[in-house]
Amino acid sequence: MKVSIITATHNSAATIADTMKSVLRQTYADIEYWVIDGNSSDNTMDIVRRFEDGFGGRLHYVSEEDRGIYDAMNKGIRLCTGDIIGFLNSDDYFTDADVVGRVVDVLVCDEKLDAVYGDVHFVRSGEPGKTVRYYSSALFRPFWLRFGFMPAHPSFYVRKSVYEAHGGYALDYKIAADYDMMVRLFHKARIKARYIRKDFVTMRTGGVSTRNLRNRLLITREDVKACRRYGLYTNVLFVSVKYLYKMFEFRYFGR
Repeated sequence: MKVSIITATHNSAATIADTMKSVLRQTYADIEYWVIDGNSSDNTMDIVRRFEDGFGGRLHYVSEEDRGIYDAMNKGIRLCTGDIIGFLNSDDYFTDADVVGRVVDVLVCDEKLDAVYGDVHFVRSGEPGKTVRYYSSALFRPFWLRFGFMPAHPSFYVRKSVYEAHGGYALDYKIAADYDMMVRLFHKARIKARYIRKDFVTMRTGGVSTRNLRNRLLITREDVKACRRYGLYTNVLFVSVKYLYKMFEFRYFGR
């Protein structure tokens, strides 16, 4: 079973090597890796090309203007040929070498499963050994979408047939197209998914959705928009509940 991993990049020279090395370290062999670059002006693509020999023909890339990260992700979905698709952000890297193998094991054992997901953790740049937040997807149930909760997107692996049936990421969001996708798949399409109790990805703090108060307000509005688009009742107060839980993650899951 082939797994396609997609990384969207734009001026990612500072971190893309760590991301790509973590893909190379995966013990599962049948991986197709796509780097979708938004015409970077730094040396991102020079770094990407240096890894070609190491991937032995499994590395593919394009670099051209796009409409942002969700457009790049959709392009990756269209281009990849794997049975399973996952995304690895250009600031992030796999926590362990057996992540992809675990994903495949679960999906092979149950052909009725559409997707799997797990956990991620956050570190400060330059302090990879110090966890500042642990994002566990263990408590997720589709009901909690109305309160802004979703599985950790970097841990979400889905069969390509699901994207073919239900479409790619909506481009009318600035921040929350991943949340829109989760509402579409879990609430509207009622996909069958399973949680894997494993830390999939190490993420550096400072993502766009939590960079400042303005972005937090924007993502709250976009979360409400996504729920209403698919007929799931919510409001600004409901989706703001997730920020209380995030405080719990920082306080009690950090280690």
